[in-house]
Amino acid sequence: MKTKLQNEWYWHAFLLIAVFLMLWPIVFMLSTSLKDLNQVFESILNPLPFPPTFDNYTTVLHNFPLLTYIWNTFYIAIVVTASKAATSVLAAFAFVYYNFKYKETVFNGMLLTFFIPITVLIMPNYLMMSKLGLLDTPYGVMLPGLVDGMGIFLMRQTMRGIPKPLLEAAILDGAKPHQVLFKVIMPLIKPSVLAISILFFINSWNEYFWPLLILQDKANLTLPLALQMFISAEGGSEWGIAMAVATLTSLPPLVLYGFCQKFIINTFMQSGVKG
Repeated sequence: MKTKLQNEWYWHAFLLIAVFLMLWPIVFMLSTSLKDLNQVFESILNPLPFPPTFDNYTTVLHNFPLLTYIWNTFYIAIVVTASKAATSVLAAFAFVYYNFKYKETVFNGMLLTFFIPITVLIMPNYLMMSKLGLLDTPYGVMLPGLVDGMGIFLMRQTMRGIPKPLLEAAILDGAKPHQVLFKVIMPLIKPSVLAISILFFINSWNEYFWPLLILQDKANLTLPLALQMFISAEGGSEWGIAMAVATLTSLPPLVLYGFCQKFIINTFMQSGVKG
């Protein structure tokens, strides 16, 4: 019994250390954003700014075109999210409720895309955007990310958990396929759709490398790119200002996840119900 308690204590200590290491960058970001320059260098590891100051945020809001970059990022993220969510639901519906030739082959081929490194696809996608004349436009950032294999997989697994007698009853009542989808299935999977939409939005909001290759004009930059530009050009030793920008950049994803974490966790749990 004593040995078991000791082992549990070791695991608890390990988990606490892991949680601390994961949360420390966020704590450092927030605390540094509330420090003046002297505090930053005198007490760089002290998480409690004293006295706290909002001058860094005032500087950012007055000297940095934050709203322009927020709108650019939001526009790309919302279009990509809507497209991924719609294609995930429609493709999953087809995989679950339709029988067509090579269905399993197509589905397994889609699963293989999970294992292809993103770096392998960068050059073909870049050349395609160049041929289409979409370089330095938001559409060049959006186009390669309008469909998501993981979203299709998660929606398929969720739909497989819906009792078939419910769908058969709707069909017997004369419901067409689109009516079955939107009036029977969608109300049941709405939390899962919301969850994957939040994940899609957060991933698109935080995307850095692909927009870096596509976007050149400063007026078209997304917030992560603008943040890097700001840190290089304005930040330098102004870590308080840099962390204020980073905090404002991080707020939307953190808030969304905070409100929707229950749906997100449930979606991934449901994905393992049926293979």
